[in-house]
Amino acid sequence: MVYKHYLKDNVAVFELEGSLLNEQDRLNLKNEFTNYLDQEVKNFLIDLSNLKHINSTGLGVFITLYTKVRGKGGEMIVCNPSDNIINLLTITKLTSVFTIVNSVDEGFTKIPK
Repeated sequence: MVYKHYLKDNVAVFELEGSLLNEQDRLNLKNEFTNYLDQEVKNFLIDLSNLKHINSTGLGVFITLYTKVRGKGGEMIVCNPSDNIINLLTITKLTSVFTIVNSVDEGFTKIPK
């Protein structure tokens, strides 16, 4: 998996691409999130427009990140997942945990002010 991230209006936006399948991806993302949280950035948008595959490790990554963010009083919003990823989130009942929106722009409207 590759990803890029940037800060906009004190919200960290992560754009994931490829497949979120392994432990190294988990460690890399966790470190990047921790860096932002250490800088008092508490809100995150995760753009999945270009994420093709995810497995149980990838789902665990999302749960870990969500827990870290919520523990700091922040919000993590999942943006533009594919139908396959939506199906996986639905089967695992994670659609009731995560806020899921159709675009990063919509995600910005859901961030608490």
